[in-house]
Amino acid sequence: MIAAAALPQAAQADTSVTVITLEDALRIALSENATVRVADKEIEAKGYARKGTYASLFPTVSASGTYSRTLRKQVMSMDMGGQSVDIEVGRWNTYMGGLNASMPLVNAQLWKSLQITGQDVELAVEQARGSRLQMITQVKQAFYGVLLAKEAAQVYRSVYDNAVANCELTERKYNASKASELDLTRARTALANAVPNLYDSENAIYLALWQLKALMGVDLDLDIDVADSLSAHAADLEQLLPEDFDLSSNSTLKQLSIQAEQLANSIRLQQYANLPSLAMSFSYSANAMENEFNFSEYNWHPSSSLGLSLSIPIFAGGKNYHSVRQARVQQQELDIQRENTERNLRVSIRQSLNTMETATKSYNSALEALGSARKAYGIASSSYQVGRSTLTDLNDAQLALTQAQLTVSQAIYNYLNAKAALEQTLGADYSIYE
Repeated sequence: MIAAAALPQAAQADTSVTVITLEDALRIALSENATVRVADKEIEAKGYARKGTYASLFPTVSASGTYSRTLRKQVMSMDMGGQSVDIEVGRWNTYMGGLNASMPLVNAQLWKSLQITGQDVELAVEQARGSRLQMITQVKQAFYGVLLAKEAAQVYRSVYDNAVANCELTERKYNASKASELDLTRARTALANAVPNLYDSENAIYLALWQLKALMGVDLDLDIDVADSLSAHAADLEQLLPEDFDLSSNSTLKQLSIQAEQLANSIRLQQYANLPSLAMSFSYSANAMENEFNFSEYNWHPSSSLGLSLSIPIFAGGKNYHSVRQARVQQQELDIQRENTERNLRVSIRQSLNTMETATKSYNSALEALGSARKAYGIASSSYQVGRSTLTDLNDAQLALTQAQLTVSQAIYNYLNAKAALEQTLGADYSIYE
C-alpha cells in the first residue's frame, strides 16, 4: 500500500507569508505594474512635447560670432597722375558679433497645432486609463484563478484523505476475510489515482500565485497568499443583471472620440496653411576690422534693425488641398471603426452577461447536486463499513461528490471572470483602489 506519510501534507501556518486581499493586489499593481508605469511615462513625454510646442509662441533668440584672417588682401587698381597704382583693400583681422530674435505675431497654423498637441496629452491620459482598466481585469482574473486553484486543491486533498481511509478500512476487512482481494486492489488503485491530482492541484496554486505576482509587478520570490475564497463571493451570483449598459466610459470609444477631434483639427490645420502669417524680427550686430590684436583699441561699428515679415501663400501645387482630402478620408475610416467597435463592445457585453447568467444557473444546479452527492457519499461510506454496499458504489459516490464540488467552484469563478471583463468594457472607475 502507498504510505500516506510520503505524500504532501496540508500547508502549515507560515508567518513569513504575506497575505493579501484583492484590494491589496490591485493597489500594488496600480503602482508597480510595468504596463501602468510605461503608460505614465508616455503621459509625461506627451506633456513635455506640449510644452515644446508652446515654446513656438515665444521669441527665439540666437547669438553669433565670426572671426576671419585675411591671407591675401584684395588689390584695387586706380589711375593716378597718369600712372596705375595698386592699393590693397581691407585689414588682416575681421571680427563680427550679432544677436537675432524673431517672434510669430499671427500664425493660425501654429495656434491650431497647439490645440492638437493638447489633445495628444489627453489621448495619452485616456490610453493610460485603458491600460489600468485592462490591468485591473487581469489582476482580478489572476486573483480568482488562485482562489479556484486553492479550492480545487482542497477538493483533491479531501479525495485523497477519503481514499486513504477507505484503503485502510478495506485492508482491515480483507485481513478479516470480509473483503475480496479485488476490493483491496481497487482501493489501492483509487488511492494511487488520487496522488497525481493532489500534486497537480498544489502545483496549480504555485503557478497561479506566480502569475498574480507578475501582474502585480512584485518580486516573484516573494511569498504571498490570498485572504479570500470563492464561496465568499457566492452572494454575487444572486444579483439581478440589467438589460442595457452605458458605454460612455468605455476607454476604447473615448480614445476614438479624441482621435476624431484630432482629425477635425488636422483638417483645419491644413486649411489654415492658406492663410497669411505675420512675424516680427530684430537683429543687432557689431563688427571690427584691424591689423593688430590690440582688442582694447578696436573700433566697433554696431548696426541694428527691426522688421515685420508677412507671408502670403499663393500656390503650393495643390499640396494643402490633397492633405485635406486625405484627412477627410481618414475621418470616414475612423467613423467606420468607431461604429464597428461599438458593435463589438455590445457583443462583448452580451457575452459577459450570458456567461454570468449561465454560471448562476450552473451554480444553483451544482449546489443542489452537491447536497445530494454529500448525502450519497455519507450513505455509501456507512454502508460500506458494515458491508451493505461495495467499494465500487463508494468510489462512484466519491466521483460524483468531487465533480459537484469542482462544478460549484468553477461556476463562481466563471461568474467573477465574466463580471471583471464586463466592468472593463464599461470602464468602471478604478480610483477606489488607489
